Order: sequence, then structure tokens, then C-alpha cells
Amino acid sequence: MPIWGDRLLAVGSAPVTVPRDPARDAARDELLNAEYHKNDPGLLERAVDWIWDHINRAFGGISADGTDGSTGLVLFLIVALVIGAAVWWRLGAPKRTARTDLGVYGADGPRSAAQHRTAAAGHAAAGRWTEAVREQMRALVRALEERTLLDVRPGRTADEAAAEAGRALPEHAAALTAAARTFDDIAYGERTADQAAYQLLLDLDRTLERTRPVLTHAAAPAPPQGGAA
Repeated sequence: MPIWGDRLLAVGSAPVTVPRDPARDAARDELLNAEYHKNDPGLLERAVDWIWDHINRAFGGISADGTDGSTGLVLFLIVALVIGAAVWWRLGAPKRTARTDLGVYGADGPRSAAQHRTAAAGHAAAGRWTEAVREQMRALVRALEERTLLDVRPGRTADEAAAEAGRALPEHAAALTAAARTFDDIAYGERTADQAAYQLLLDLDRTLERTRPVLTHAAAPAPPQGGAA
């Protein structure tokens, strides 16, 4: 029996080289051209088509053999879960809506820094760390406004406050950025609040109270007047 392998045909005991077929190779290469496949259905589309095909077959079988409706319902729920998982895998987790629309103070607006600090301490004492983090960040930003290191601006986000305050307090710019990120992650549900997150903001607030701002527009010394006597 002839045995093919690496273009060799074994005839008796002597292998014979079989020449390549140029026409066949050219046809194969042409069919592999990406232009012929650019409109082919994607993986997700093929998966959904496959699922719906099986749904139709299953419900056709149910109606034919008289199976009760509960079996069809279970099948439908299973298929729905499979489709949902496929869509989740393809598109990823749903994106959050804009997380900073209300600004750092939320819908209620700002109070005094002292009031925000008192509220934060009360939440912390009760173990309500998410509320404690929110109020402590608001206290920190409000204190900077009260010191006129930040202008009072409705709707300012924690990130914006940190960036602006960092220019006046450059040695704490990195800590302010980290505090704003902690606030955002916790206030908008991506991270679980805990005592460490609250303590981070509390310590920074106390540190900033003792820090003097850097004057960015300090007047240059006046040049000496007149020449040497």
C-alpha cells in the first residue's frame, strides 16, 4: 500500500519523491486569503446561533413528545444563563456611570470642616467606614477651602481638589492624590471601606492643618537703586 509522508511515496523498498502540484497549492493559498473570510460571523455570533438552534430543537421535541412545561422552563433558564455568560465574556463588566457628577460633597452640599469631621468621627465610632471615609474627605477639602487654599466651587470632584491643593502643598501632592483615589473607590462602590482607609484620610487632614502653603507667585526682590557712592 502506498504510504504518504513528507511528499514521499513508498513503492516497494525505494521511496519516490512526488512533485508538488502548483495548481492545487495556488488554489489552497487563494482560499486562505483573509479577504474571503472578513465577513464570516464572529465567535460570539456563531455561539448564539448554535444556542438558538438547540433551543428550537429542544422546544420542537417538547411539543412533539408532550413533555410538561416545567422542563421547557428549566431549559429556557439554562440557555438564558449561557447567553448572559457569553455576552459578559464578550463585552466585560458593565461600566460605571460617571462617578463624580455630584462632586465631593454629594447632593447635600458642603458644611463646615468641623461639622464634617464630627460626622466622620461619629460614623467611625459606629463602624460605618464608608460614611466615615466620605465625611472625612469632605472635611479635608472643606478645611482647605476655609483656609483659601482652594476656592469654593460647587461640583468640584475629589480628584480636582487633590490636584489643585497639591500645587499649593507640593510635598503632600502624592498623599492628596492617593486620598482622592481612596475616596472615589469607596464612595462609588469599587472598594470596601475599612478603618485603615478612614485613618489614612484622618491623618492627612491633621497633617495638612499644620502645613503652610507654598507661595507660587512670590514677589521677586527689588533690584538695588543707584550705584556705589
